[in-house]
Amino acid sequence: MSAVVPETRRFEAEVEQVLKLVTHSLYSHKEIFLRELISNASDACDKLRFEAIANPALSEGDNELRIEIEVDKEARTLTLRDNGIGMTRDEVIENIGTVARSGTRRFLESLSGDARKDTALIGQFGVGFYSAFVVADKVTLLSRRAGTEASEGVHWESTGTGEYTIETAEAARGTTVILHLKPEEDEFLEPWRVRTLVGKYSDHIAFPIRMLKQRHGEQEAAAEPEMETINHASALWTRPKSELKDEDYQGFYKHAAHAYDEPLAWTHNRVEGNQSYTSLLFLPTQAPFDMAFSGRDERKGLKLYIRRVFIMDASEQLLPSYLRFVRGVVDSDDLPLNVSREILQENRLVQQIRSGLTKRTLDLLDSLAADQKEKYATFFSAFGSVLKEGIAEDFSNKERIAKLLRFASTKSEGAAATVSLDDYIARMAEGQETIWYVTADSYAAAANSPQLEALKSRGIEVLLMFERIDEWVSGHLSEYAGKKFRNVAKGDIKLSDDEQKQRDEAEKEAAPIISRLKELLGDKVRDVKVSARLTESAACLVLDEYEMALHMQRLMRAAGQDVPAQAPVLEINPQHALVKRLGDEAADSTRAADLALIILDQARLAEGGQLDDPAAFLRRMNALVG
Repeated sequence: MSAVVPETRRFEAEVEQVLKLVTHSLYSHKEIFLRELISNASDACDKLRFEAIANPALSEGDNELRIEIEVDKEARTLTLRDNGIGMTRDEVIENIGTVARSGTRRFLESLSGDARKDTALIGQFGVGFYSAFVVADKVTLLSRRAGTEASEGVHWESTGTGEYTIETAEAARGTTVILHLKPEEDEFLEPWRVRTLVGKYSDHIAFPIRMLKQRHGEQEAAAEPEMETINHASALWTRPKSELKDEDYQGFYKHAAHAYDEPLAWTHNRVEGNQSYTSLLFLPTQAPFDMAFSGRDERKGLKLYIRRVFIMDASEQLLPSYLRFVRGVVDSDDLPLNVSREILQENRLVQQIRSGLTKRTLDLLDSLAADQKEKYATFFSAFGSVLKEGIAEDFSNKERIAKLLRFASTKSEGAAATVSLDDYIARMAEGQETIWYVTADSYAAAANSPQLEALKSRGIEVLLMFERIDEWVSGHLSEYAGKKFRNVAKGDIKLSDDEQKQRDEAEKEAAPIISRLKELLGDKVRDVKVSARLTESAACLVLDEYEMALHMQRLMRAAGQDVPAQAPVLEINPQHALVKRLGDEAADSTRAADLALIILDQARLAEGGQLDDPAAFLRRMNALVG
């Protein structure tokens, strides 16, 4: 009978690129490969323990889930073995040979060319297995899915250069990864070095990690080989906080979130009473890739455990959508082990946990904002736009969320320099009862909006809102701490008696120009008025109090939404040279018509709009200055 010839297959092109990257970019972080492989083994054990709840036969009489590490100096191999869920042939091909779930394509799209920054993306995009090729010139994998016959195992092997071989083989349940180490990687053949790295990176793993017990001299020769556990082998969140150091929490975060960045902050709590649960919640430093690519549609929630048994990843029911950036675990003593996502959605105990975790997260953010302002600025830069969703989604916590929001303003330097609503109120002008803001497509458009001119001249601060979500948020944020919000580009500006008298006089003097503009512009504008907003610009566009902002109309149309056309009000500055010049032109002249359109187009451009006919605008401008 002829021997079965292994099938040779090529990696997908994107995987080849990742292999080249990790092989050449991780030289200064190469020890991380051990953490990645142990983390994968731990996940496999978690998955088996969960599936065995419904199907105990999957354990095959071997219920003690574990990870074993073996060093063979003569063969120059480092072996990691787990007795977890294992993989079928198709799963091996899908998880290692393709990009079906690894996010590799998005990973490559995110590369910056900076090796240090690119390295930090590897774990975040689920491509950690490939880090084995940093220290190995060949990797062999042997795996069998729990519940299949021993003869249905899979033997996979690759040198990481573009192809791999795969064949059927006898195998025990679980996965074994054999690293054939490169000549220069002798350090990973030293058991003490491997033990040190396990202690540094993987001590928090909830399953025992075992190696041969170290003996010396005659004792070593006489004794039978004996395995010993080299990590704590208990769920970190179940250990007393007094026993844990920052390094323990940081290591666990990287394992649980598959992250390379350090956590910004965390909160670890045990709740007892009508229901009992433990939570360990982390704020990331950097936004994960799916926050930008898929946002609300592809959420990564908390890991849910019940009595230390892993139940499910991405349990989005445990926190509201606007806190989807939080990573960590929740371990309940009271939920049933066979809980499903549908049951979670309706379960009263889950709603109580959700409420408690929401409060705990907002408490953590409050503390960070009050006591560690630089860290909070880092958080808000990464996740502020997501947190803003809570203004519309969580009415019961609306005031708390508003307190956490930060905005650029006319009194801050640049888009990154932000102010809280409390700070804004604290420095309000005497007698000011309104929180003024403006929305725009960009920071520059907001900061230079002509609608701000009069308020700035009076020393009144205006919040600059320029993120896509801001117009939507402002529609739900009508009041804070007893102060009303007002968009400077909507409705009438309230004037003092003297200011109103001056405006009325200006309105009378400008009546011929207003009448001419209405005639020349026709249905392009709803009305023409003398502005209380302008001090320097010729004109600006203004909407009624409850109309949709012009830049929001543009966003909606760009998204394919049907937005009815709304003619704005044109407010003019009668003292501006361009407006005065219009008054000097003959009523029926072409020049007057050109001037009227130039005034309107300038107002459109100032608020970030696009011109219907840019070429005609240039022709009119050239004629004006010619």
